Amino acid sequence: MSLHVTVPSEQADEISIRPQFAQPGERHSVPRFELAEYMLPPRTAYQLVHDEVLLDGNSRLNLATFVGTWMEPEARVLMEECLDKNIVDRDESPQTAELEMRCVNILADLWHSPQAGGQATGCSTAGSSEACMLGGLALKWRWRARRRAAGKPADRPNLVMGANVQVCWDKFCRYWDIEPRQMPLEPGRTCLGAAQAAALCDENTIGVVGILGSTFDGAYEPIAQIAAALDGLQQRTGLDVPIHVDAASGGFVAPFLDPGLVWDFRLPRVQSINASGHKYGLVYPNLGWVVWRDQGALPEDLVFKVNYLGGTTATFALNFSRSSAPVVAQYYTMVRLGREGFTRVQQACRDTARWLAGAIADMGPFQLISDGSTIPVFAFRLADEVSGYTVFDVSEALRLHGWQVPAYTLPTNLQDTAVLRMVIRNGFGQDLAELLARDLRSVTTDLAGYGALPPHQQRIAFHH
Repeated sequence: MSLHVTVPSEQADEISIRPQFAQPGERHSVPRFELAEYMLPPRTAYQLVHDEVLLDGNSRLNLATFVGTWMEPEARVLMEECLDKNIVDRDESPQTAELEMRCVNILADLWHSPQAGGQATGCSTAGSSEACMLGGLALKWRWRARRRAAGKPADRPNLVMGANVQVCWDKFCRYWDIEPRQMPLEPGRTCLGAAQAAALCDENTIGVVGILGSTFDGAYEPIAQIAAALDGLQQRTGLDVPIHVDAASGGFVAPFLDPGLVWDFRLPRVQSINASGHKYGLVYPNLGWVVWRDQGALPEDLVFKVNYLGGTTATFALNFSRSSAPVVAQYYTMVRLGREGFTRVQQACRDTARWLAGAIADMGPFQLISDGSTIPVFAFRLADEVSGYTVFDVSEALRLHGWQVPAYTLPTNLQDTAVLRMVIRNGFGQDLAELLARDLRSVTTDLAGYGALPPHQQRIAFHH
């Protein structure tokens, strides 16, 4: 969640209420930063807040976010019906708990878990960040148990990953006092390599994180090759290093579009996988999933049993109470689409991404970093011969047309390379892609003619 800090503001201390909603003798404004003394009629309060959020951007035109921005009306009805249900209160809502269990097993089946078919171990979370942390905690607990059983110190754990990981992994390492061993990127390689991952491992390595769909450019990391390199490491040294696959985006894409790609529990070294239901799982926020290879991959002492909601509930989470609406929406989506529907939706997204990437490559000023052939995400930079403006100018100019396209620098060793990235989601079709390509041509023509935007109009347009 974004951290809010106090900053100087030129806004008035009061928010005005439209005259049509303020009757004689009633308040014509409410305090901005404190509770008012008296109530407002519901219609007045609604209109006041409604008018405020009109200032937000159009989520359908936001190509920065991976988060789902469209669902069918029937799904929205189901979510509204379940907003008041607490997902952890299984005594009150046993059937909702059943739906969650079915979703876990459906994912376990998609990811070739040896315990699929009603016996899978996993849970829903508030998002993939929480799911990553739960997967990471299980790795740390298992490593610590092995070290203690061998009579060895367990005070210096490390986690191996590429510098391209999502920020949740930096948080995990800092919050749980783990050394992050991040492999720097190199020109032509924007993700973790197999040999480099194995070389970073030692007896204190709790695991290796492999990314199936990088935040920065959409790339699949070579999970099978990483597993093979770790197999070789074990043969040479005896070190048995597990893998967690962060499939926040790719976990709902690869099973349908790349079924021959071996990245999941088919690899014995993969112990846990997370994915975002609210990304290519095609559900609104807030929903993530984490599935373990089997029950033994999740240490029992990480699971708490509580009985103060009526009945005994096992829970492994960083959060506790939250609405069951996203879980119900996920089950609706799984039932509604099936394998055929997921394949059609994800293929349409990939086709749009590939077309748009090709159109941008043909424009001239840009060079592709990736082309949307993995998850429907691609990144591109300005060609070497382009001068007079930057990708940040392009991003800001596109905002004038309503588009949000993030510009940012790549991680360590490639930080001098600034790119634009486009995330193609369900609901962003060929027609919108053609309009975006038209506007991108227009703004680059203008920038080539007039140069960079004035400093007061520039803004960093991406927050990782």
